[in-house]
Amino acid sequence: MRCALPCEDMSAAAKPVWFGILLLPNFTLTAFSGLVDMLRLASDEGDNSRPVRCCWSLIGDAKRPVRASCGIETTPWEDLGDPARFDYVVVVGGLLRKGSEPSQATLDFIQAVGKTKTTLVGICTGTFALMRAGVLAKHRICVSWFHYWDFLEQFPHVDHTRLVADRLFVMDDRRITCSGGRASIDVAAAILKRHIDLSTVQKALRILLVDRADTINAPQPHPPGLEPSAHPIVKRAMLLMEQHVSKTLTLEEMAKKLNVSSRQFERVFKADTGRTPQAFARAMRLRVAAWTLLNTDKTISAVSSDCGFSDASHMGREFRQIYAVSPSTFRREKRMAGLDEVNYQEIFPNRTEFY
Repeated sequence: MRCALPCEDMSAAAKPVWFGILLLPNFTLTAFSGLVDMLRLASDEGDNSRPVRCCWSLIGDAKRPVRASCGIETTPWEDLGDPARFDYVVVVGGLLRKGSEPSQATLDFIQAVGKTKTTLVGICTGTFALMRAGVLAKHRICVSWFHYWDFLEQFPHVDHTRLVADRLFVMDDRRITCSGGRASIDVAAAILKRHIDLSTVQKALRILLVDRADTINAPQPHPPGLEPSAHPIVKRAMLLMEQHVSKTLTLEEMAKKLNVSSRQFERVFKADTGRTPQAFARAMRLRVAAWTLLNTDKTISAVSSDCGFSDASHMGREFRQIYAVSPSTFRREKRMAGLDEVNYQEIFPNRTEFY
């Protein structure tokens, strides 16, 4: 087994922490690079980048090159082999589309890891592979808000109460799942703090120009969506609404982007969701507003602008119809209760007034 460089100073240092990194087809380069650079910088003194405190190896099925979502290809250094040789096996995913699925050999390997004392880490949609391999039973699972409904659609029998789409990562015994992107730095820092002194981890974060690593309770920068849909037009419409939450698209603009007539779009959307596109978009804006109030320190005026309301008074009127209190009262009362104790069904009530 080999790392970027041979492990050095073994006589003078404790046994290094071993990471096996498994890249899935169309993996996200940011998630991978953030993770491995955190390991590199924390592993050695200065900027020598020697794998002294921790070592890592890229592993894969038959050493075939793996293409990132941006087109860059990376070749594994060694075959999958015996999973017990690693302290951590990190599975990095990315795009969810045909051709991005893990091979059966990869799934078999993940299953084998699950039977050892090695900790499994799912980064971005690597969590989907862990779920498909059957190694997340009875564990809390972190997924990106962007892929929350994709996860429920692919795994309809999962206990949705174990899904966490409002945190950067979740550490549950020997299973760690991470929402992806820049959060891979945070989860790497959290893992390294188990094995390396805090000052070394903080040094690595400073070199990466990260002011601090976000804690396990830090929120994702966006809440989960509303409901899943199997209809391709409706799914695309929901994503467009999420992407344009600060500037509401008209029915005609939405239909044009979806290459369908306004009448057809409204009919299909209502048949699939039971509500009009306008009502759905309104519900989404209010839910995003509620989430932003709890997870940021933005002013009410800034939240209203971010969520597509004409001004704070407009948001306040709409907000009171659903939550029966003003935005400022909502923020104060929920924060006094403690964010970790807030039930997201309470934040996002299933109320007919939304529709």
